[in-house]
Amino acid sequence: MPEHPLKQRFVLDTSLFLTDEIREDGESLADALERFLDLLAEAKLELNISCYIPPSVYEELTGMLADRSVPEATVSKLNTWLIKKHPDRYGVTVPADVVYEYIDEMTGRVNRGLRVSERAVRRAEDSMADAAEGDESPISAVDRVVSELRDEYRDALRGGILDSREDFDLLVLARELEAGVVTEDQGIVDWAEAFGLRYIRGRDFPTLLDEYLSASVDRRYPE
Repeated sequence: MPEHPLKQRFVLDTSLFLTDEIREDGESLADALERFLDLLAEAKLELNISCYIPPSVYEELTGMLADRSVPEATVSKLNTWLIKKHPDRYGVTVPADVVYEYIDEMTGRVNRGLRVSERAVRRAEDSMADAAEGDESPISAVDRVVSELRDEYRDALRGGILDSREDFDLLVLARELEAGVVTEDQGIVDWAEAFGLRYIRGRDFPTLLDEYLSASVDRRYPE
């Protein structure tokens, strides 16, 4: 294998594997994953590009793939071409300014969540009154408001923010390895910037690997 002094490392997020953006027209999720994992294998063997994944993210990913009936043979390739590594949570430092920013962001989101809840309570009161005058039952009217509240509350508190240990593991591992983050999650992108990390959108990652491989072939076999 040729030597590659500038070894490339990437840490992969669940969203990369599930996004429709890496599929070709009419391609199933399983077929897209097979093609993508073959590309990872080629990049590893030819260019020594290493792709890592925290165990917490790996468990999340394999569970989602099982729910989507992706064949076990395809899922098993993840073990072959992805390196599972726990982040060094004690050794990796996070700037105090990043923590301050996170606390400030969460404070604002909690306040937005309270306002969303207050509006939902008022809508529930109005919907019960309307239901009493119409054909809809008061319980159905309240259920509809509760469903709307869940969506609005989720957007207010979780949209574009680190909201799971999997997300944090991903960023800590990337910081530890000085690796690029590959994700389709805007929240992870925003915090990758705050952590001073390289990142690439999941939809662009296959093209990046293809271009690396093409450049390598052109260098070894010039016309």
